[in-house]
Amino acid sequence: SGTYMKSAITQIERRFDLSSSVVGLIDGSFEMGNLLFLAVVSHFGARLHRPRLIGMGCFLMAIGSALTGLPHFFMRQWILQNGVGQDDQKHILISTILTLDCVKDTGSSMWIYVFLGNALRGIGETPVTPLGISYIDDFAKAENSAFYIACLQTIMLLGPMFGFLLGSMCAKLYVDIGFVNSVTITPQDARWVGAWWLGFFVSSAILVLAGVPFWFLPRSLPIQGEEWNENFNVDQGNKEQSVLPNTHSVKLANISKGFLPSLKRLLCTPAYFLLLCGIVLKFNSFIGLLTFKAKYMEQQFGQSASRTNFLIGVLILPVVAVGIFLGGLLMKRYKLSVVAGAQLSFITSLTAFLLLLFHFSTKCDNVPVAGLTVSYNGTPEISHDEHSLMSQCNQDCACSTSEWDPVCSDSGITYVSPCLAGCTSSTGQGKNMVFHNCSCVSSPSPVEGSRSVFLGQCPRGPGCTRSFTSYMAVSVLSSFINSLGTTPGYMITIRCIKPELKSLALGIQTLVMRTLGGIPAPVYFGALIDSTCLKWGVKGCGHRGACRMYDSNMYRLIFLSLTTCLSGCSYFFIIAVIVLLRKQFRKEEVKALQQTASKQNETELQSPEMCHPD
Repeated sequence: SGTYMKSAITQIERRFDLSSSVVGLIDGSFEMGNLLFLAVVSHFGARLHRPRLIGMGCFLMAIGSALTGLPHFFMRQWILQNGVGQDDQKHILISTILTLDCVKDTGSSMWIYVFLGNALRGIGETPVTPLGISYIDDFAKAENSAFYIACLQTIMLLGPMFGFLLGSMCAKLYVDIGFVNSVTITPQDARWVGAWWLGFFVSSAILVLAGVPFWFLPRSLPIQGEEWNENFNVDQGNKEQSVLPNTHSVKLANISKGFLPSLKRLLCTPAYFLLLCGIVLKFNSFIGLLTFKAKYMEQQFGQSASRTNFLIGVLILPVVAVGIFLGGLLMKRYKLSVVAGAQLSFITSLTAFLLLLFHFSTKCDNVPVAGLTVSYNGTPEISHDEHSLMSQCNQDCACSTSEWDPVCSDSGITYVSPCLAGCTSSTGQGKNMVFHNCSCVSSPSPVEGSRSVFLGQCPRGPGCTRSFTSYMAVSVLSSFINSLGTTPGYMITIRCIKPELKSLALGIQTLVMRTLGGIPAPVYFGALIDSTCLKWGVKGCGHRGACRMYDSNMYRLIFLSLTTCLSGCSYFFIIAVIVLLRKQFRKEEVKALQQTASKQNETELQSPEMCHPD
């Protein structure tokens, strides 16, 4: 359900006519809901019935997902109509509801319900990670814990994979499926809105089913290596208390007294604090990349939302799952220490980071759009001013510069609308409509039909296809290498602090990541992406809507520079963590050797006395 939300970002942006920064705020509402209860659930939940808390969370997530998709049924249909007027023979496209007066549409504020539903889903997700991971780690052998967590994280990636595939399927379907007979635009069009709401109801149903088994899991499991007996849940004695102290008589007042001292101990651990700083920077980069990666692929390489979601789900996520599994297997097979695990995580992450720098060279040039990226005579010229859409060839047509109804000429130049192309007549209907006698279309020879334009933007050249193939190859390879260090990196958090602080450490880590990364990252990434917009859509009352076209070069430089700078800065903290861990474990090894040596000396001193004939 989380990755489906990411895959539907573009559709939500277009359906509600929002900017990227507002859509980023909606996406960040999950983290807002999550952080409200994360620290409390992580601390108190470790002493309560953890599986049932996770089950309750699943049901809350199901309600949140359903609420997210609900606004669709309270909004008017998203109407797209193409036709040629009888009087002036101008092309008309209606992308908003036709009203005689400027009346605010009742659906214009419906995005708030998407915001609230996503926040409720965040509240429901609160107990899953900290309580689930600690539940496994508490009852597993130390050498098996990393392998089990790697298996869990690998299986967890099946959800995102199916989430993106579901997003791909829904993006192909028109938003008002079943109510509209024919649509005159394709999924590649900047105005296309897919059935974004459908996937949220599918996710809701699956979450209900997923929550049921947790209610039948026991409060505690037998520690690995010990046999299960019928009275295990009743008579555990000191064994259970060593893992979950005071679980038989939990008093919230007593637990709450230890919260602040535990938090102080945790944040005063240098390795944990520095690791937290590095993770926050890395998470900012990751969230920004994950939220807008599909949109970047759409805008930079001219791919449809359906295709980008499909490729992420089929190519990138499976290799990430394999990488996480192999990383856990390496830790189990070679019994890597915390220091070795930290080094492995750093090397794989840095290698993946260096590979991602190749993305700067995989690019597609801006689509030639008259008045936006090129002048009407074909000279490259970036313009953010709508007045540049007017030229001598169309100044007598009384065209609206707020429309976005692109048409393509044989010369490869796209025009914002048939009117701005200077067209005076048309033939055909629907997708097959062709406009003729276009005064702005340059023609090398006076051949009949050479001044005609067709519906839709001009397709990108074969060079762009090759660039996209290279982009995907580098993305897949870097994702695999980076995922090899995921499990070793995760185990650092668990092993660098005291066992009794484990659940709190995971909870605080998630809390800080989402507060300083999950919430602000989509917003400021979205705001910077908005700054590269060349043509904004216009709502019914003249307010600014969603962006129709971006400056591809600026989008690429801003988006990639931001992700690489954030990731690059995180490595300074990770290096400091590795140095601290080396010192810490070297001291522990020296202490252990001294204790062993002293025990051997005592044994040697006692052995003659035992053999002395007395």
